[in-house]
Amino acid sequence: MKLDQLRPHQHAIILQHHAEGAIRQRLMDLGLHPQTLIKLVRYAPLGDPIQVKVGRASVSLRIAEAKMVSVELLENRTESKE
Repeated sequence: MKLDQLRPHQHAIILQHHAEGAIRQRLMDLGLHPQTLIKLVRYAPLGDPIQVKVGRASVSLRIAEAKMVSVELLENRTESKE
């Protein structure tokens, strides 16, 4: 599944990026590395961008960028609002 398909408060593990060049570098600079735990916090009111939590950092990504990140959903890590 892709990162943009997660629902708010779901956790996943990043599997790989399908981006190239500057976009791939930006994702890596933001901490989106393979085998990293990520949580989708929320969608913006109009649906784009999304806010994700990577480690202790909160990051905003465009939907187009999120579609380039393959993740594996962690079913048992879905949380209610904090």
